[in-house]
Amino acid sequence: MDDEAHLFDRATALPPCDFRVAEIHEYWRSLSGKAGGTLPGRQHFDPSHIARLLPWVWLLDIGRQPLRFRYRLIGTHVAAQHGRDSTGKTVRELYATADPVIFDWSMTVLRNVVTHRRPVRASNRLRMVDRDYTTSDQLHLPLSEDGETVSMIL
Repeated sequence: MDDEAHLFDRATALPPCDFRVAEIHEYWRSLSGKAGGTLPGRQHFDPSHIARLLPWVWLLDIGRQPLRFRYRLIGTHVAAQHGRDSTGKTVRELYATADPVIFDWSMTVLRNVVTHRRPVRASNRLRMVDRDYTTSDQLHLPLSEDGETVSMIL
């Protein structure tokens, strides 16, 4: 598996990447001003500002003790590529038994977002409905209700 994950801070621009990843990163960075320089929250996020990107977007709610991640929203393109709408499911429900390697990798990436309170750009090879494997370029962006504690990942 060719997997990579890199932490970024809010001031750092991404290296060259897919235009959708770059656009959502710039939008997320712009939300920091609305959040008074702290982590932006769902309350600052306006889906209409990234309407053309929504098919590729998902939101994860974060639960604690134990740490868990539940899909609140899955974009239509993501759902079609995976052959299912995972809304309401946890990462554990989807991958722990079916694909332990993806589960461990996903949990590491998501824990890094929560622990470091910073974006993580990740790429890996995923099984999809229409082909055995495809490369996935992902950007995991922290959102916070209080500006400090990560409560959701975009």
